Amino acid sequence: MNKQPFKSGFAVLIGRSNVGKSTLLNTLVGTKVAITTPKPQTTRFPIQGVVHDDRGQIVFVDTPGVMQKAKDELTKKLLDSVRQSLHDIDVLIYVVDPTRQIGNEEKQTLKMIEGVDKPKLLVINKVDERSAQRNIDFYRDLLEDHFDGAIELSALKGTNMDILKDWIFEHLPEGDAYYEKSQISNIGNKERIAELIREKLFLRLREEVPYSVHVDVHEIEERKNGIMYIRADVLTTEDRYKRMIIGKGARGIKEISQSTRNELENVTGKKIFLDMEVKVDSHWVNRFN
Repeated sequence: MNKQPFKSGFAVLIGRSNVGKSTLLNTLVGTKVAITTPKPQTTRFPIQGVVHDDRGQIVFVDTPGVMQKAKDELTKKLLDSVRQSLHDIDVLIYVVDPTRQIGNEEKQTLKMIEGVDKPKLLVINKVDERSAQRNIDFYRDLLEDHFDGAIELSALKGTNMDILKDWIFEHLPEGDAYYEKSQISNIGNKERIAELIREKLFLRLREEVPYSVHVDVHEIEERKNGIMYIRADVLTTEDRYKRMIIGKGARGIKEISQSTRNELENVTGKKIFLDMEVKVDSHWVNRFN
C-alpha cells in the first residue's frame, strides 16, 4: 500500500474582534494556547497553535481582531500585524460571528483578504446560539464570490472540528513538519505567563483600562523549596490607570495575582510565588512589536 503523503502548512485565522478566533484555536489544539476575554484587542500578536495528526501538521495562526479605525498607535500596529500574517500562508480561515450586527469592520476584513491567492474557508462560528439566525444568511451568501468552502460550527462546544481539519488537510501542500511533536505553540514560558496575567487584567478591569496595559515577565525560577518564583511588571500609560489596576487597599492587584496563581498551579502542579509590580510607562506602545 502507498503511504499517505505527509502534509504541513500554515492556516491563518482572521476576522474582526471577538468572533471567537482564540477560542477556536484552543479547541483545535486541545488546550489553552491563546487567552480569551470578551474585550476587543485581547490578542496582541500572532500566536501559533499546532495540531499534530497522522496526515500531517497544521500550524494555526491566531491574529488580532480587525477593528474599524486605527485611532491609536496600538491599533495601527495590530492591524499591521494582521496584514503581515497574510503573507506566506497556505490556507486562510475567515471566522465570523452571526450573532452580531454586520458592520464596516466586516467589509474592511473582506477587503484585506481579497488579494490572498490561497484556499479560503469561511467559518461561521456560534451557530448554536439562537441569535445567530438573524445574520447567518448574509454570511452564507458570501461563499460563492469570496470563498472556496464554508463550515458552520461552535468553537466553544467543539462541534464540526473534524470537518474543519479535514478541509484544511485537503488543501495543504506536502511538506515536512515545522514543529516537534511535543510542541503545541510558538510562545515560550515567559510569553505564556505574561499573556495569562494580561487575561486576568482584562477580565478584572474597566472597559477603558486594558488597551493601556502590557505585561513583561522578567524572571521564572524554581527555588529550593519547590516554589516557582515569577517576577513580572504590569505596564500602563497613566497614573490613573495604575490606581485602577492596584485598586483600593491593593484589592485589585491581589485578585489578579490570585487568579493567575490559581491557574498556573493547576497547570504546573507547583506552588507559585508571583512578584508583580505595576509601573507607569507611557512609551511601551512604541516598543511593542
